[in-house]
Amino acid sequence: MVNDKTALRSRLLAARAAMSPEQRQQAALALGERALALLPDRLPAVVAGYVSVGAEPGTRALLDALRTRGVRVLLPVLLPDNDLDWGVYGGAETLVRAGRGLWEPGGARLGVQAVCEAGLVLLPGLAVDPAGVRLGRGGGSYDRVLERLAAAGSAAPLVTLLYDQEVLPSVPAEPHDRRVDAAVTPSKTYVFNDATAQAAELS
Repeated sequence: MVNDKTALRSRLLAARAAMSPEQRQQAALALGERALALLPDRLPAVVAGYVSVGAEPGTRALLDALRTRGVRVLLPVLLPDNDLDWGVYGGAETLVRAGRGLWEPGGARLGVQAVCEAGLVLLPGLAVDPAGVRLGRGGGSYDRVLERLAAAGSAAPLVTLLYDQEVLPSVPAEPHDRRVDAAVTPSKTYVFNDATAQAAELS
């Protein structure tokens, strides 16, 4: 299982690295528009997001659009033990460069439990399948976040942001994996049904 995940991660990361800057920029703009369209008319008061880095599907336009609409956007802060603290996004000019090439919010830290305030949680990932199984990078940071949300009884939808080619027929799963509720790509939105383990593709 571990070897399967490692090989798949390597293949997906190589495909991302092969994309041109122009392709990434176009995908980021389309992804932001589609993700906003998925949200209800009444936006959540708090959204937990993240700042994309490198070849990840771009999130900055989406973060700014949420903030402009009055949403309190929480961003992760990586702790030494790979857990995630959280801070409030105050605009691109307030981001600070941190370890591992990450961008984090400046200002006060809110604690690891702050994510439980979110009415929507945006998750990074490398792939997802029709059962909502998400493949992360393997660091375990978001596994802890998802466990924390479950323990708090959070009903916040879990949405992963990907490129079109990263919605796969299957992704290796482990018993502790928590499925996501939806995936957004630049051209499609998928909502996952736990009962049938199938994805409903929205236009």
